[in-house]
Amino acid sequence: MTIHNHEYWMAKAIQLANKGLYTTHPNPRVGCVLVKDGQLIGQGFHLKYGEAHAEVHAINDAKQNSQDTKGATAYVTLEPCSHQGKTGPCADALIKAGVACVVFGIQDPNPEVSGNGLKKLKKAGIEVIGPIQEAECEALNLGFIKRMREGLPYVRVKLAMSIDGRTAMESGESQWITGIEARLDVQRLRAQSDAIVTGIGSVLTDNPSMTVRIDSNDQEADPKTVRQPLRVVMDTALSIVPEAKILYPTSQACVFSIEEEIEDEHLEVLKKKGVTVRFSPRGEDGRLDLLDAMEQLADAGINEVLLETGSELAGGFLQAGLVDEIVVYMAPKLLGSSARPLFQLPLETMDEAVELELKSVRQIGQDLRLVYLPTYLDDDEL
Repeated sequence: MTIHNHEYWMAKAIQLANKGLYTTHPNPRVGCVLVKDGQLIGQGFHLKYGEAHAEVHAINDAKQNSQDTKGATAYVTLEPCSHQGKTGPCADALIKAGVACVVFGIQDPNPEVSGNGLKKLKKAGIEVIGPIQEAECEALNLGFIKRMREGLPYVRVKLAMSIDGRTAMESGESQWITGIEARLDVQRLRAQSDAIVTGIGSVLTDNPSMTVRIDSNDQEADPKTVRQPLRVVMDTALSIVPEAKILYPTSQACVFSIEEEIEDEHLEVLKKKGVTVRFSPRGEDGRLDLLDAMEQLADAGINEVLLETGSELAGGFLQAGLVDEIVVYMAPKLLGSSARPLFQLPLETMDEAVELELKSVRQIGQDLRLVYLPTYLDDDEL
């Protein structure tokens, strides 16, 4: 079979994997198609943690359609797993199904299992081809891959600004800079994230809930299957009030603080209400160590973080080299020179400027969505 055909069928598998965009946490998004004699005989994708993986769904789909999987080629966006987890090894399922060839998109980034699924398939006499469309398959799981390789989540910063680069009036008033279409798009960003992170300043000023609110008519995300991400507050002195909206339900909320900064009585009040409080050490700037906090979230299985906060904490993440992607919604408005900026950054010369790479531009309603990637050429320059 030609490379062109492999790419065609892998593209089908990628489309399927995207159907799990909002639901698979903490597992990766994976799609699989089974092809025999040039015809699609089965397809599937991973929907939810603890449930069947894409390969099993594809095999079951073929069986339900009375298709014989023996001698088929399986196209999988991620190397089939070889270990027993909540479900059985997918490599074993493909072997049992009698497939003759497995074409994979990317190798499993988990260093403990990477390559083992492929070895098991080869040992069973199955031809293995790949990686195919590696960049596209990696894009499905940027957070999972980064967590496996670096022990950190993939961090997106979401910002709304006027065309003069302002995020709020000097008083802090910011509702609403962007239009309804952009605000609905932000809900989808929240839905695909495992955690939403904000700062105590934003909580005390706006008292946000930071929940996902998907419209029942949304064409991209199904509100019935979308899960609520963990809501995380960076709060150095643990000054959050127990009644803050962002803390409820408490099972989906977490507060990071510095242990020596807090009052035991206040901590006990939060704990009695069921709020999870985590501690990070003091960083070099005297504030909460953001790197340590992100490492803790990664250890807890968080793949993707959406940072929705003010310019000070956003600047702190950028200076720490923790920002992977900046999503800016730019509204056709002018807020004036006294309004608040995107980032608080202590930069004085052009040599200190943080370079950004434009990834995409899209018009949403009357606003523009600009996606940038920071180019951290030298962390010491930040």
